[in-house]
Amino acid sequence: MAVLRIRTLPDPVLRQKAKKVANIDGSIQKLIDDMIDTMRAVHGVGLAAPQIGMSLRIAVIEIPEGQVITLINPKIIKRQGERVVEEGCLSVPGYYGEIKRSKVVKVKAQDRRGKEIRLEGEELLAQVLEHETDHLNGSVFVDHIESQDKLWKVTPQGNQTLEHQII
Repeated sequence: MAVLRIRTLPDPVLRQKAKKVANIDGSIQKLIDDMIDTMRAVHGVGLAAPQIGMSLRIAVIEIPEGQVITLINPKIIKRQGERVVEEGCLSVPGYYGEIKRSKVVKVKAQDRRGKEIRLEGEELLAQVLEHETDHLNGSVFVDHIESQDKLWKVTPQGNQTLEHQII
């Protein structure tokens, strides 16, 4: 297992639509394990493959007190409601912004064994599902900022509240 370098804006891989994973083989399994190690090492709650330089439709998620979720070729199939959240991103270090996210998100994907899964998330999980899917489509949270006064630079602090998780 390895901790990989997080790509940050303006790295072009973050702006590309990631490629569908056709075959879940040993190299994909290793990539998933490395992504999980990387996400944990940087205290993230989600990580998409483009964030480590791989233009593949893979994301891993681990929200507090939850288990690791691996999504391969995820597609959002349902969104409900809307809420305003404060969001940050490992690929946009030092910035947070206020954006609109869905209250409930349902995705269809494959797990790391290739089995089709459907997952519905609310609150933070819904937010992370949208955030990581955005990465797979070449978008980052700052693209959702409605005005410059909704984006702010922050200084590093020891503790983050749940609302300020870095995704």
